[in-house]
Amino acid sequence: MELEEFRLSLYQPGGLMGTIYAVDEVLYNSKSRYQHIMIVKLRGFGKTLVLDGLIQSTESDEHIYHEALVHPAMTVHPNPRRVLILGGGEGATLREVLRHSTVEKAVMIDIDEEVIEVSKKYLPEWHRGAFDDPRTELHIMDGFEYVKRASERGERFDVVIMDLTDPYGSDIAAQLYSRSAFELISRVLSSDGIVVTQAGCSTLFPDVFKRVYNAARQVFQHVREYAVWVPSFAYANSFIAMSNKYRIDSVSREEVDRRLAERGVKTRFYNGLRHIAMIGMAEMHIEIKA
Repeated sequence: MELEEFRLSLYQPGGLMGTIYAVDEVLYNSKSRYQHIMIVKLRGFGKTLVLDGLIQSTESDEHIYHEALVHPAMTVHPNPRRVLILGGGEGATLREVLRHSTVEKAVMIDIDEEVIEVSKKYLPEWHRGAFDDPRTELHIMDGFEYVKRASERGERFDVVIMDLTDPYGSDIAAQLYSRSAFELISRVLSSDGIVVTQAGCSTLFPDVFKRVYNAARQVFQHVREYAVWVPSFAYANSFIAMSNKYRIDSVSREEVDRRLAERGVKTRFYNGLRHIAMIGMAEMHIEIKA
């Protein structure tokens, strides 16, 4: 079949929505021990990482997703020095964490080494050398097994970022967003630490989102949703920030911009205005779900 005729059809779990993308070129297509990995060039979106038939990030808008995932929690924390990343195989989440001059160590845990190696080869625009940064510590293993061991060693992190598959993707994925999972993560969090997770789409999957949100509320004192529209996903991606000390809506637009400038963080999408807007978008979603 000619590539001009080839189409990539992606369907959300449960058959709620389908989107068809034109594929101009297939750069990589293989199945790892854990998942089906594709690197393709999508018309209008550029290079794209696809895992198990679902778009993870595209060249044209990955910065929107990754900046939205990383910077609200990193910016609200006054001095994030040690950061733990669960997932994020492309290296873009790591890239954004390392933009903050306060960071002394960033530990990234991903179970699928093939995703990382493929990303290093085909997606250099994503990681931009972050894997080679001296502050980076990379482990190929189950993220929650690492958290258990880190807890036993007494390790603590100022920010924990969960860049995992969607909570409605599979039974295994659902376990990663449970109360027990959040309790485990809380054991390696500093007393003033912040956890943030991507949480799929609260408007398309409100019941699943509410389960994740309520699980977080059983563990953390301050829990807040925020959201951002990601064009290649064709929906607004939801995030949940949780902490026992800080609220992501506790800083002003001006304070966000001041902290970014002070730390030398240069972004393409995120700033003080969009920080406030993403929280406002989530509030609108809550009203629709009510």
